[in-house]
Amino acid sequence: MRTDAHIEVALQPRARRDEIVGLRGGVLVVRVCAPPVDGEANHALCRLIARRAGLHTARVQVVGGSHARRKLLRVADIERDALIEALGVSET
Repeated sequence: MRTDAHIEVALQPRARRDEIVGLRGGVLVVRVCAPPVDGEANHALCRLIARRAGLHTARVQVVGGSHARRKLLRVADIERDALIEALGVSET
């Protein structure tokens, strides 16, 4: 039985491109082009994580910090280590 992965994210909205920068101190650093207006940056974050991990977008959701740059994501039915591996990131 798999558990849900919870991962802390430092999000930079209004970036030049959507990208996952890497892990810094256990925090996933992500940049998205979308502005932090009406949840657009949060939606872009969830889409990017899902696409890079090969998951359906509905499995990724912001569960904490929806109005802050530091967020907590829950990714359903995948363990944290498997998620990090699927994203292809390493500690920077």
